[in-house]
Amino acid sequence: MTDERLPSTVVELKGVTKEYPGGVAALRGVDLTVTAGELLGLVGPSGSGKSTLLHIVGTLDRPTAGTVAIAGHDVPSLSDRALSALRARHVGFVFQSFHLVPGLSARDNVAEGLLYSGLPRAERRRRAVRALERVGLGDRLGHRPHQLSGGQKQRVAIARAVAGEPDLLLADEPTGALDSASGEAVMELLRELNRDGATIAVITHDQEIAAALPRQVRIRDGEIVADEWNGAVA
Repeated sequence: MTDERLPSTVVELKGVTKEYPGGVAALRGVDLTVTAGELLGLVGPSGSGKSTLLHIVGTLDRPTAGTVAIAGHDVPSLSDRALSALRARHVGFVFQSFHLVPGLSARDNVAEGLLYSGLPRAERRRRAVRALERVGLGDRLGHRPHQLSGGQKQRVAIARAVAGEPDLLLADEPTGALDSASGEAVMELLRELNRDGATIAVITHDQEIAAALPRQVRIRDGEIVADEWNGAVA
């Protein structure tokens, strides 16, 4: 009998290979499943293939071979337009360098992330306010990036990523540009979002960060070499 309480699958990769011109294989037969509500680290050194894996999972690139399903959608079969729509609806991104627009307020930076959602401008701004309040920046709505600390900029970036309530949040080296105190504050925010139900994958080379997450998937030379549950509390 099927157990309807089983968690839904957000990411499912089977036999995924990614090759670049010249025969360079960045990924070699990767299998990976991520279920709803997980908090995991994709960890590996520079050149391990973790950035390529981020691009595949985030639908920014297509595999050379294998199957990729994100939120139940078969990625390789989609047109570029359908893939963009899938990404806008189901995947949120947080990058090391924030990618905020200098001349826009925190609220408008977050609202810009909803530009392709089809929502009217007023609703995008309302959602932006809610997202900024969620990450503790309700008193910084009108501040522009140059008026914010590094940690606050990353919180704006996280608010932008979660404003559309995506099925999956991909955080690529989210503490890489921050001091240790700000970095820990950002990681605690990600843990809080996960406790609220967000599915989050943290892409990192930092072993300490990975060790503090409930699950860590280790990548080396384009292959998953370990997939471990740490017993850490999210």
